[in-house]
Amino acid sequence: MSNLFVISGGPGSGKTTVLAHLHELGFRGAPEVARQIIQEQVRLSGTALPWSDRVAYVRLMLQQSIESYLAHALEPGPTFFDRGIPDTLGYARLIGLTDDGFIQDACRGYRYAPVLFLAPPWEEIYKTDNERRQDFAEAQRTSKQLADVYGECGYEIVELPKTTPAARANFILQQLHLDRYTF
Repeated sequence: MSNLFVISGGPGSGKTTVLAHLHELGFRGAPEVARQIIQEQVRLSGTALPWSDRVAYVRLMLQQSIESYLAHALEPGPTFFDRGIPDTLGYARLIGLTDDGFIQDACRGYRYAPVLFLAPPWEEIYKTDNERRQDFAEAQRTSKQLADVYGECGYEIVELPKTTPAARANFILQQLHLDRYTF
């Protein structure tokens, strides 16, 4: 779908903050399903967590990513996603899950706009929290894996500059020729 845009990158790279700025400008957004899954699993004392049952976590992440895609696919105008279906493939490979054909099928079947905005690892802004337990080295490995996966899936990767969230949002809008919304 040409109106569905993904912003991805390793944990703590500023994706969600950029999406918040785009939302303030009136653009629709789809929140990160991985964070929602972690919050829900912790609340329910579930085990589908990256530090518990990683396979169940991957399956939930794929299912909810597809549901999010379908929920936004028919909306008019641009919608920005905090991660996309290929992020699930990247995570599966990061944890060594070898049976990932079902995720590859989903990546082929549910297509976003051909450009991926990648927020690079940025140590100066990196923080951990209740859902983000990875250290910065893992954030760097995650970013590299995501770039590889999105490239393999045929997306053009555009790296976001390390600047303010507002300037990053403006950069995205300029790249998409939506800069009449700049601030």
